[in-house]
Amino acid sequence: METNHPVEDLPVPAYSLWDLVHYVLRLGTFGFGGPVALVGYMHRDLVEQRKWISETDYKEGLTLAQLMPGPLAAQLAIYLGFVHYRILGATLVGIAFVLPSFLMVVALGAAYVAYGGLTWMQAVFYGVGAAVIGIIAISAYKLTTKSIGKDRVLWAIYLVAAAVTIVTESESVWLFLTAGVLVWLLRAPPKNWFSKDGAASMALAAQLPTVSGVASVVDWPVLLQIGVFFAEAGAFVFGSGLAIVPFLYGGVVNEHHWLNERQFIDAVAVAMITPGPVVITVGFIGYLIAGFPGAAVAALATFLPCYLFTIIPAPYFRKHGKKPGIVAFVDGVTAAAIGTITGAVIVLGKRSISDIPTVAIFVITILLLWKVKKLPEPAIVALAAVIGLVVYPMMKT
Repeated sequence: METNHPVEDLPVPAYSLWDLVHYVLRLGTFGFGGPVALVGYMHRDLVEQRKWISETDYKEGLTLAQLMPGPLAAQLAIYLGFVHYRILGATLVGIAFVLPSFLMVVALGAAYVAYGGLTWMQAVFYGVGAAVIGIIAISAYKLTTKSIGKDRVLWAIYLVAAAVTIVTESESVWLFLTAGVLVWLLRAPPKNWFSKDGAASMALAAQLPTVSGVASVVDWPVLLQIGVFFAEAGAFVFGSGLAIVPFLYGGVVNEHHWLNERQFIDAVAVAMITPGPVVITVGFIGYLIAGFPGAAVAALATFLPCYLFTIIPAPYFRKHGKKPGIVAFVDGVTAAAIGTITGAVIVLGKRSISDIPTVAIFVITILLLWKVKKLPEPAIVALAAVIGLVVYPMMKT
């Protein structure tokens, strides 16, 4: 079939579209650790080991994923699908990445509703949370050593981004943009400082939150309310699960009163103990609100904007990504992105590593991943879950 072949003006890749879809389907099924870890897995597997994707294409994808609103890992996966197989590749990869974890959280949502709550969730999350932080820490370390190198400017950006994330416990697109522009001006200053297109883009960006605010006050039927709210989450929240969770909490618990605080915390825990993107918690939340239709609408509304925000600008990145100004901008944004990821390790670690057993799980996870190169992360997560089920009740008695 023609859909199995790349477009004619591109170099012939060393893999078929179905090879990539199969890989991403497996990553979505077994990829634990949240967006940071998933981004690290894709670099390790597709760039370093299989060499399907070039370092340049990966960095361009990571930058685009950081600049555009929506879940980081999903957007990177969509972009990597676009690299050689364009829109069909991006579409199939996006579906394959999200579908496994969506089905898992829907099943957990059904169990949650049927049995009145997941009483074992805290015990599992107690162990899994500490192991996940260890997985994220190793991924952040590898990304840092690979991308920052010995460049003093990039190190300064990296440290500032990490510090801002630790202090504010959030991620800001302005931090990424500022970093990119700074390196751009230092390495390849532009001849034309401002363009009409740039002015129009800034004006449109300034109006987007206003459009969002108008939509949020309309009295829609429940499914339409779910669609509008979660589309806002996908379209106006930048970064990873670290940024989208507070946004979801404000709307789901405080504004719409769809869930109480206990249910929302359980929803976040479900996202953390299932593979795939952390943002898939929207499926669990949607199920608690309106059953399977609610889950489907919430997931589609959240991921559709990130899909569009990836494939629409992707051709420009592919065509102009190797120009000196773009390369400099990419390097600056990448440094800020990795600094933010490192800061997120500290922020999330403060919540998940709270006593001697969780410290031990964290340290053992890092040592295992450091020493045993081919140890699968799901095995570590499963072991941590068992430890949590055993240790947590003893710690709370």
